Amino acid sequence: MTLLLLAGTREAQELAQVLAQEGRDVLASLAGVTRAPVNLGVDTRRGGFGGEDGFRQELDQRRITAVLDATHPFAHRISERTARVCQEVGVPYCQLLRPAWQAEAGDKWTHVAREEDVAALVSPGQLVFLATGRQTLDRFSNLSHARIICRQIDPPEGPFPFPNGEFLVGRPPFPVAAEVDLFQSLQINWLVVKNAGGHASKTKLTAARQLGIRVAMIARPPQPEGLKATTVEAALAWVAAL
Repeated sequence: MTLLLLAGTREAQELAQVLAQEGRDVLASLAGVTRAPVNLGVDTRRGGFGGEDGFRQELDQRRITAVLDATHPFAHRISERTARVCQEVGVPYCQLLRPAWQAEAGDKWTHVAREEDVAALVSPGQLVFLATGRQTLDRFSNLSHARIICRQIDPPEGPFPFPNGEFLVGRPPFPVAAEVDLFQSLQINWLVVKNAGGHASKTKLTAARQLGIRVAMIARPPQPEGLKATTVEAALAWVAAL
């Protein structure tokens, strides 16, 4: 069996480590968004497949017998294409989809459908901390009445696209205490996040709750139909049962 692991999340790192220890034949695939990704310990390719045709060719040329999709919940276009193609060619497919975050007592969340909806929540002059990554930064162009800080893993390759914003470079993990100190020092008014779920990246939400900071929670896009696993253990069990 040759397993294609679509990676890019902490869960994918955990999966790759265990699968490598088990001696399984695994090819991991990274989209190439992060310049210096963590070594997964298995054979890894970087970059896109070149569209649907390229993905089909990869499945055929690499003789992939199963696909485990552990991409980010907001990489829905990749997941939709992968699930559909796997069904068409008869390759077993499973998506590791961690549960979405749920508001807890003390949280000050406002749910929004799109990044563009955040601007209507923010008063003039307020400071907005974007923990949404640089790929969708252009969708916040209507926040011209506020100040913006966008955190990203890699140093920026150019200036901030809007005159009212700046980048903040930071590589996870981000402990709760460090997030509290950061948010206090910046005096942020709004935290903007995508509802990615997961324990490791939840620390910013805990910090916001402790400080009484308002959170704009961007809803997940629709996910593809198909088999789902919600934990690393469940995904590993699926691989073992193939």
